[in-house]
Amino acid sequence: MEVCYQLPVLPLDRPVPKHVLSRRGAISFSSSSALFGAPDPRQLSQRRGAISYDSSDQTALYIRMLGDVRVRSCISLEPERRGSHPYLCVDFRILHSRHDPAAPASAYSVRRLLSFQRYLHSSRRLRCGSAPPHILDDDYVGQAKCMLQRTGSWNFDIFLFDRLTNGNSLVTLTFHLFHHYGLIELFQLDMVKLRRFLVMVQEDYHSQNPYHNALHAADVTQAMYCYLQEPKLSTSLSACDILLGLLAAATHDLDHPGVNQPFLIKTNHHLAALYKNTSVLENHHWRSAVGLLRESGLFSHLPAEDGLNMEKQLGSLILATDISRQNEYLTKFREHLEKDDLCMANSSHRHFVLQASSALTDAALRNMPCGISDRPLPPLSCVSPADLQMALKCADICNPCRPWELSKQWSEKVTEEFFHQGEIEKRHSLEVSPLCDSQTNTVGSIQTGFMTYVVEPLFAEWARFSDTRLSRTMLGYLALNKAGWSGALQELGGGLDEGTEASAEEPDSTALPQGSQRS
Repeated sequence: MEVCYQLPVLPLDRPVPKHVLSRRGAISFSSSSALFGAPDPRQLSQRRGAISYDSSDQTALYIRMLGDVRVRSCISLEPERRGSHPYLCVDFRILHSRHDPAAPASAYSVRRLLSFQRYLHSSRRLRCGSAPPHILDDDYVGQAKCMLQRTGSWNFDIFLFDRLTNGNSLVTLTFHLFHHYGLIELFQLDMVKLRRFLVMVQEDYHSQNPYHNALHAADVTQAMYCYLQEPKLSTSLSACDILLGLLAAATHDLDHPGVNQPFLIKTNHHLAALYKNTSVLENHHWRSAVGLLRESGLFSHLPAEDGLNMEKQLGSLILATDISRQNEYLTKFREHLEKDDLCMANSSHRHFVLQASSALTDAALRNMPCGISDRPLPPLSCVSPADLQMALKCADICNPCRPWELSKQWSEKVTEEFFHQGEIEKRHSLEVSPLCDSQTNTVGSIQTGFMTYVVEPLFAEWARFSDTRLSRTMLGYLALNKAGWSGALQELGGGLDEGTEASAEEPDSTALPQGSQRS
């Protein structure tokens, strides 16, 4: 949300005062000319916030906290990300902007995006060590805190919460959940390091992505919290299980480029070669999360072996979000449900808990100051890796199970990202990926097929595992949303297009863009 407060107007011939740069709000310049007559916008980047220039109002600069520095016009002030890699000569900052068909596309102008570490360590130290990282704007702190009290509601409006937090929904929500579960005290986490880690995570999501951005990560984290509250899980989760679940939800799409795995493979991207064309994006999300954990030093006070175990188990959760392996995980989960053997009695189920949960929790308790270790802890986990993996998988694609007002927004955002990939592929004479062609697909046709062949089978099995009011609510919303999109298709008179009918003949999840997009 961009809010322009009524601040004093600064003449163009006067430098911006330091006290103005340090305050939160907006700075208006009295100028009827374009941006070039205004003070250097890079000077404004010194403050802890983001600057966006509205081309429809050339006299105002709107500032938000902890966002990206970006000008919404043909001029780009977005700083170069660190560790830049060549990407088939594709610059996503250019590709995500409005394309002028009259302008020639030079091979040099199309450059990269993916990066493992995108800013200099020194710049991050300066940024995190300057002004105190205010989480909520004073004008909205009351409303945001009120919403945090309803975090466990399935009707939680993450879009409204993101506006109330000035685009910092992921940092605010995750920090709140860590405090809610007492994880900061239990694992002796440094609050400065935790805040720094969460800010870096939020920054490493690409805000120009319509769907795979920090807002999606916040939505998945909120859904994961709802699942962790389910009786089947809440009664048997350990503190480490909760810690892993929240971390995996917050970082599961870290540094997502806005294109899917087949696109990276057919463009010979370096990540596709690095991970041998297998779960390319998921491996990159996991390694990026590990990099930020080590850079922030969040677990530096724990024994090295326990930290490695934590990173390994975090990877097992994030890798499970690869929907190209949907049938594999779903079949395994269905077999466990039929055998009713999801318990610690099974050695393969104990592997996750004993390596990550028991060792790490014991290590944390050994170093616990007096008084803290006396507090009651959750029992050792009876939850298998499959349970937590399936919970994260459900949280990742739960948008069709939300109320229509929320689900529709997510459907439009993910379809916009699909269609944008299709435009990139057409522009560079590449084969257009399935369901990414805006001329042959619609939002309704894509969502109907996705709900039928991906979402319904997964949530049906989840309802078998956890037959609660929440599960029934999600299935109810899913049926209503599917009927809504089907009705919209019938009104258009088109029904399902040929691409969706082809996928209907052979419902293989690997053929769906969501197989690597919704990762």
